[in-house]
Amino acid sequence: MVRKNFYQKSTSGFNCAISLRLVLTLLCTAFLMSSCGSSDQSKLNEDNQFTIRKGTNIAHFLSQSKRQGEERKQFFTEKDVKAIAAMGFDHIRLPIDEEQMWDDNGNRHQEAFQLMTNAIDWSIANDLKVVVDLHILRSHYFNAEIKPLWIDPAEQEKFFDLWRDLSKTLSKYPNNRVAYELMNEAVADDPESWNSLLNKAFAAIRALEPKRTIVIGSNSWQSVNTFDVLKVPANDPHILLSFHFYEPFLLTHYQARWTYLKNYSGPVKYPGVILTEEEFSQLPDSTRAIVDEWVGREFDKSIIEAMWQKPLAKAKELGLPLYCGEFGILTTAAETDRLNWYRDMIGLLEKKGIAYANWNYNSDEFGLTDNGKRNEELIKIVSGTE
Repeated sequence: MVRKNFYQKSTSGFNCAISLRLVLTLLCTAFLMSSCGSSDQSKLNEDNQFTIRKGTNIAHFLSQSKRQGEERKQFFTEKDVKAIAAMGFDHIRLPIDEEQMWDDNGNRHQEAFQLMTNAIDWSIANDLKVVVDLHILRSHYFNAEIKPLWIDPAEQEKFFDLWRDLSKTLSKYPNNRVAYELMNEAVADDPESWNSLLNKAFAAIRALEPKRTIVIGSNSWQSVNTFDVLKVPANDPHILLSFHFYEPFLLTHYQARWTYLKNYSGPVKYPGVILTEEEFSQLPDSTRAIVDEWVGREFDKSIIEAMWQKPLAKAKELGLPLYCGEFGILTTAAETDRLNWYRDMIGLLEKKGIAYANWNYNSDEFGLTDNGKRNEELIKIVSGTE
């Protein structure tokens, strides 16, 4: 009896121990599964986001270039992609022009599409992300006097069709590796024209790719000054707001042959008063008329930061990230002034958490490199490795 009672008591205790252990095991397993699932989901969400920090533009390859055939093919190769990654960048902005990618009837130039996908494939293989930027349309060149895009519905529909066609090729790439920039530097007389067009183009892409990051810039050359009138599609987290910055223009486009400054060879400096009254008074009368708007104007890091308030406010209002997709200074400006400006720009971009891509990687005008010749100091500054 004692033995039996002891056995029953022991068995009961044993069963309770098993039950308790089983419950604890199940709870721990559930916790771990929940924890792991949460971690995996968090990682998945993070991985699906297109996040960038610093990059460079691949200009004069599939945009603003007359190169064709082997010359175009050799202008940008996997060797360049590896060099960009080694510099410390995490992405490239890849401008493409309508005339480079399609003929007048909208048929693809297959070689150009192959070069585009090669550049993307090389970038992904070297852990670089890509912003594909539809840079110049036949119906819209940012410096042209007449831009049919704003007045011709057929040209607008053609613009949407270009993105539909691009999506056929680019949709295979992961959302966290490739983003689409609707159009470079829209210049509409009425900002509502751009607001209307960008929302229609956005909808055309969204119908095909609901979670692709789409880069949207402001009107008037993606100016910081027009950000307050930019109307961004609502309730969409997969948007990157973009502005371009080339101020002060007298410095960044010093002697630029395509601007009103092409014949100006007088003084310019940064930081400080860009052109003093005394310097201005010593210029020939014909030259004064070119640069009178710059006399006595001061530019430094704090003034540049103040100029960015509209895009910063818009990004904060909408809870969206901000991207400076272009900035740079022509090599015609004095090197000391150039490097001072670049240091201030990078310092501010990093301080404000703004992703960026300088204009550009390889050219004799703005380049980090010039046909193989590297500007090592500029590379260190722009890549943030100085």
